[in-house]
Amino acid sequence: MRFHLVNAFTDRPFSGNPAGVLLLPPGTWPEDTWMQNIAAEINHPETAFALPTPSPTDWAIRWFTPTVEATLCGHATLATAHTLRTTHHLDGTVRFTSNHHGTLTTHADADGTITLDFPAAPTTQTPAPDGLDAALRTIPGPTYRTGPLGDLLVHLTDEKAVRHLTPDLDAIAALTTREGIRGIIVTALAQDPTRGYDFVSRFFAPANGIPEDPVTGSAHTALAPHWAARLDRTTLTGLQASPRTGLVHTAVRRDRVELTGRAVTILEGTLHA
Repeated sequence: MRFHLVNAFTDRPFSGNPAGVLLLPPGTWPEDTWMQNIAAEINHPETAFALPTPSPTDWAIRWFTPTVEATLCGHATLATAHTLRTTHHLDGTVRFTSNHHGTLTTHADADGTITLDFPAAPTTQTPAPDGLDAALRTIPGPTYRTGPLGDLLVHLTDEKAVRHLTPDLDAIAALTTREGIRGIIVTALAQDPTRGYDFVSRFFAPANGIPEDPVTGSAHTALAPHWAARLDRTTLTGLQASPRTGLVHTAVRRDRVELTGRAVTILEGTLHA
């Protein structure tokens, strides 16, 4: 079985968000324990497993962090669509059936960009949970729940505050576990939109094996409609200000969000396990 390591939401190696991609042979899903062990061995933020169907443009997909199965992952879906484009010559539309979010549609353009069609995650303002300021090591602004996405979205004062944040990851893990949420998104408006992005964010999910995610596609299903409503625009670009960084181009279409980016294959190999 071939293994692919892909950097997503970037057009150059060693940036964006790395994802493992395994295209499984036809049949049924392998045991969950085996897939979890593979994801732990690969030890990247997410590893995607794609199972073919009789239709070459329809696949089932599941995602695993090094420690748990994820319910949704944008960058690993983009990485899988990129892999199918480069290995199976599947340009155009490919559909992925997921266990928790129905059918997710991707579209690969001739220029190499890939657009994901994901459900939007509505944000609802909520009181800050106890200990959030200590976990973030800063004074948080307004906080929001993200519905079925399961994250806590936190406003910070400005872009500099997002970039310079040094949270207590052990405290974040304890807080998210206690509150039953996946992770914490911190965000602010871009200091200078002429630099090519409208808002910045970072994402922390240490309890799920992801101390800081380099570029989180799924988080942008909440960030895009959240900022679109405040800026009165439907198309925005988000910069995830992790050390690796990455750009996510977004378009809000009613209850859906389109996420567009590029991907680069870093290595391919044979899985012997």
